[in-house]
Amino acid sequence: MPDGLVVMAAVGGLFGLLVGSFLNVVIHRLPQMMERQWAAECAELNGQPAAPQAPFNLLVPRSRCGHCGHPIRWYENIPVLSYLALRGKCSACGTPIGLRYPLVELATGLLFGWCVWRWGWSWTAAAWCLFAAMLVALTLIDWDTTLLPDDLTLPLLWLGLIAATLGLTGVRLSDAVWGAVAGYLSLWLVYWGFKLATGKEGMGFGDFKLFAALGAWFGWQALVPIILMASVIGALVGIGMKLLSALREGGVVPFGPFLALGGITAMVLGPQTILRAVGL
Repeated sequence: MPDGLVVMAAVGGLFGLLVGSFLNVVIHRLPQMMERQWAAECAELNGQPAAPQAPFNLLVPRSRCGHCGHPIRWYENIPVLSYLALRGKCSACGTPIGLRYPLVELATGLLFGWCVWRWGWSWTAAAWCLFAAMLVALTLIDWDTTLLPDDLTLPLLWLGLIAATLGLTGVRLSDAVWGAVAGYLSLWLVYWGFKLATGKEGMGFGDFKLFAALGAWFGWQALVPIILMASVIGALVGIGMKLLSALREGGVVPFGPFLALGGITAMVLGPQTILRAVGL
């Protein structure tokens, strides 16, 4: 591997660590922002004045320890390094900091580094870095809350169509459009078939939108390998959780994280490699 490419990938990885730090904020705060918005809308529909609330978004207020309220200083917020220096604990009260925070940063850094290694310094690499970052956020938000926010799934879909229009994904625009259509309708049909057969909802509408977005990024031809990979990953995780008695109440396991992981696998390996791996 040329030295220059290694340096570029390393720089991309460092930038990914910073983005991963921001993704931790998105994963934590976006669902809370949605709940606040829903509460305000419900109050308005009921003719009640909305309760006054302090500003709360992705930038305000400053990040704080959830236990003691200690404001996190800039040098306590350096990706991965601060976690190691603090030994995974709040500097003020000693409450453990979740291991997931540095893992999200590392995962995002590795994905960004891979994109730069694969496509160099290019708009193509930037597009796929953005794709990877949004899937990381969607994976963990859905895992935590069983929600796939429109604020992420719909922009991801439109970005896939725009990237195809600009020739950044190697997918023809017509294939991207039909990928979005087929991705949405396929899971929509599965949803209604399951609901008519059992009277229960097997997935949420956010899954339709996420699969549509993946179809926009990869084209309709990639939908089968992506759903196969998502199903395999989901089955393995579900079996593991059942064996460890780690299933949630009601045995609910959101499907969105596995769709997202299927999309990331397709980005790294390619849809055809997935098909070959499952013998198709």
